[in-house]
Amino acid sequence: QSCHRPAGQRASQEPSNRGLPEGVEYIPTRKAKNPMKPVGVAWYSLYARTRLGYLFYQRQVKKARERYPHGHSVPQPYCFPGVKILPIPVLSNNYSYLVIDTGSSQAAVIDPSDPLAVQAAIEDEGVMLEAIFCTHKHWDHSGGNEALCQKHSSCRVYGSALDAIPQLTNPLTDREKVSVGCLTFEALATPGHTVGHMVYVLDGGPFGSPPCLFSGDLLFLAGCGEPFEGSPETMLASLDVAVGLGEDTLLWPGHEYALECLTFASLLELDNSALEQKLQWAVQQRQEKRSTCPSTLGEEQSYNPFLRTHRPELQEALGLWQGGGEDPDAFRARVLKEVRRRKDLYQAT
Repeated sequence: QSCHRPAGQRASQEPSNRGLPEGVEYIPTRKAKNPMKPVGVAWYSLYARTRLGYLFYQRQVKKARERYPHGHSVPQPYCFPGVKILPIPVLSNNYSYLVIDTGSSQAAVIDPSDPLAVQAAIEDEGVMLEAIFCTHKHWDHSGGNEALCQKHSSCRVYGSALDAIPQLTNPLTDREKVSVGCLTFEALATPGHTVGHMVYVLDGGPFGSPPCLFSGDLLFLAGCGEPFEGSPETMLASLDVAVGLGEDTLLWPGHEYALECLTFASLLELDNSALEQKLQWAVQQRQEKRSTCPSTLGEEQSYNPFLRTHRPELQEALGLWQGGGEDPDAFRARVLKEVRRRKDLYQAT
């Protein structure tokens, strides 16, 4: 399988918060096209915290294998000298990622949703699985941990201790680094979607490549994860952490949501040429069932409304203005909350 080298990309009633940590706000969706997006507090609690959630995940895996025997998208491996990143399309729209140190054939996987698909990729590549990096506890990101650990006895599972990640062996703290062969990953705490959500940044410097952000459900192409266990202020701070990585950083999201997110964004900013061009490109990609990742964080800041809360044109489109004496970040959080509200309403139509 050939590799694509991204040379040009371098330069009524409020729901109860019972059961969530103090100070954490739950913001439900209203309806969901995607069955992975829960409806209401009760369903979220069942999905995230009980055996019923795991059984639901198993049903999803079975249905997705039947519907997409070769995956929901055609992935394109990316290669840098010494590194190979292989997106693995799993479930109905998730991505796992196999990241390989090509010199030692040691590998790590991010969010192994379907262990069979991930194991097939490991065998095809002829690599040794040394690490699982889990962005958060939700089954569509962690459901394959147990099966892969049984298959690969030396494999370690990394993630936040604040999330109930299955088979977790090595809890990580913010800014902690982990090496797999010659690869170095840095864990960044990005709460909001879940209390313990983490993203992982592959240091591309030793390989002459840009940093690679594996964002889980924090950030998608033109989109952002639901803040199930965090306030708008918390989510904004986490998004700012991602943006701080630099414009050349490659974004590898946890889901293929590009077309939905770009279409929604185009309804907010009607005169955004970068957004229009990206939407046209995504339409063509998805017509051919091609993956839309990666993008760059520089690109994302030109069309992703969740990263444009500071932009006057978006604020005006939403009918929001900063109050006298209002803290700039508090205002941006208010803008983010309104974008999220409209996105949820859009998903409900």
